[in-house]
Amino acid sequence: MLTQISAMTSALENVGLSLLKDHLNHCVVDAARAGGPEAEEKIEEAMAAIARLVKS
Repeated sequence: MLTQISAMTSALENVGLSLLKDHLNHCVVDAARAGGPEAEEKIEEAMAAIARLVKS
């Protein structure tokens, strides 16, 4: 049972990292290139997502 829980936790972490990578590669990079307030907002959004992943 603990092995299954560990496997599921690892799988969910990998999904989270994959989603974060996709978000960084598209939304954040595009916003950073455009500059302005949207860039700052996307960077803050990404930092908050990274903080949540690190804390979990």
